[in-house]
Amino acid sequence: MSNPSINVQISVLPNDPGVYQFYDADGKILYVGKAKNLKKRVSSYFNKKQEYGKTRVLVKKIHSIKHIVVPTESDALLLENNLIKKLKPRYNVMLRDDKSYPWICIKNERFPRVFPTRKLIKDGSEYYGPYTSMKTVRTLLDLVKSLYPLRTCNYDLSEEKITAGKYKVCLEYHLGNCLGPCEGLQSEGEYHGHIEDIRQIIKGNLKNSIQTFKQQMKAFAEQMEFEKAQRIKEKIDVLENYQAKSTVVNPKINNVDVFSIVSDETHGYVNFLQLSHGSIVRSHTLEIKKKLDETDEELLQLAITEIRQRFNSQSKEIYLPFPVAVEDSIKVSFPKLGDKRRILELSERNARFYRQDRLKQIKITDPDRHTKRIMAQMKADLRLSKEPTHIECFDNSNIQGSNPVAACVVFKNGKPSKKDYRHFNIKTVEGPDDFASMEEVVFRRYKRLLNEEEPLPQLIVIDGGKGQLSSALKSLEALGLRGKIAIIGIAKRLEEIYFPDDPVPLYLDKRSETLKIIQQLRNEAHRFGITHHRNKRSKGAIGSELESIEGIGKKTAEQLLKNFKSVKRIKEATIESLAESVGMAKAKKIYKSFH
Repeated sequence: MSNPSINVQISVLPNDPGVYQFYDADGKILYVGKAKNLKKRVSSYFNKKQEYGKTRVLVKKIHSIKHIVVPTESDALLLENNLIKKLKPRYNVMLRDDKSYPWICIKNERFPRVFPTRKLIKDGSEYYGPYTSMKTVRTLLDLVKSLYPLRTCNYDLSEEKITAGKYKVCLEYHLGNCLGPCEGLQSEGEYHGHIEDIRQIIKGNLKNSIQTFKQQMKAFAEQMEFEKAQRIKEKIDVLENYQAKSTVVNPKINNVDVFSIVSDETHGYVNFLQLSHGSIVRSHTLEIKKKLDETDEELLQLAITEIRQRFNSQSKEIYLPFPVAVEDSIKVSFPKLGDKRRILELSERNARFYRQDRLKQIKITDPDRHTKRIMAQMKADLRLSKEPTHIECFDNSNIQGSNPVAACVVFKNGKPSKKDYRHFNIKTVEGPDDFASMEEVVFRRYKRLLNEEEPLPQLIVIDGGKGQLSSALKSLEALGLRGKIAIIGIAKRLEEIYFPDDPVPLYLDKRSETLKIIQQLRNEAHRFGITHHRNKRSKGAIGSELESIEGIGKKTAEQLLKNFKSVKRIKEATIESLAESVGMAKAKKIYKSFH
């Protein structure tokens, strides 16, 4: 299929946070950007005159738009940074330099320093982040330093030099910000205990630190040192409010490919996330057409080979939602909890969004494929032998037994065919009897279609439960159509769908397109029936108002309504104009009764 127009691509973007990528006609990346609301941000490029010449040129070149959905705006910012560094798009100037987002470094030393940095040096040190702003890093380091005194000097604190008394404590020691490891006043074991706690805080695992502080607070309180206890309590409050979790970046997950799949009756959609050094550097969704009702396992297996070859992936580990046969050299995980599970869920979410976008695009650009897909879905959901391209739905309308009428609405290819709608006035049933009325209407409808040799529907939907369904079945049986046309009943209360000879109803997924079409049919039949019912009732009421005048019968009332169109106009008419319709004698009676 040719590339859908830009307007179509924009119309199906979600209103979620994420990253968008612009590509030119040759498939080359032009620009990567982040957005709090993808649809609004991308639309803004096209629905206003751009101030800068560079942006105007960029907009002219855009041929296709890809996007990745993430949970928060902060994640979008980090992912944008990763993708710009990896893809180096021509029109991204801001983040293509060697500056990067800040990290927190725990230096590989005997008494490790903890400090912010923008450069990652591979010397065995630990790096946490990246963070979206330096402010976050400073706040975090202030928190850490207020909880644990650490050294800030860059001396080489080897055992020999400390023993030799090479260093003297500085002002930081006298201020209480450092416990003086340079003079051997703090043991290596105690210092490393603090570093382990800091490590856990940066990762967001605060349980141990909070527990330790609570014990300290209790001890101070028991010793009546309430000011110290209060200071510890403040530390606990700060810790409890701090959350350091990001789905997009996680230093523990290194060089992994993540695959997930969502599928429908006709296609499978496989999303691929590539992680490098704990950061997402690529997201791609592959659409696969089903040829022989392949399972999700078979489609995913095909896609893994295809995608890894296409992007030349060398990752030795992959995350999958369920077991699939892959090369023996690759380690496979099926995450159930924690950060790994969140990454897999993010992949699944992107696959779902991609499928929704494609379906919306197809609805606009290829309505026939959209219809075929829905028909195939309905056939499977309702266990039919044929696709229901022609559906008819019946509904009875009577209010306290007056003017019983019924409606038949017709859907062709999942859309209303209003020229085929029919109203029925109930002829053979006295009083309000829904079951007998349904029997009469279904019989009359299909007797007529058979006599006129018109095409019959593949599916009949009866608005009502088991009772109405069995009444309609009697009529189909009498016409010799039972088994030739599929028939179901839909009960109002819980959207239960009943099949003939099956006492257990079917409950369709509330979001399924099959249920939406059946509900649309039912609502349309209800609307169409009620409208006819109201018209009939109001005509009856108008007629009876005129007929209540002495000497005026049904035919005279009809004649007056035909000429004057409404009772109001009849009331306002002169005797002469009334006489033109019904003669002077009747005109005088009518005029007298209204004046």
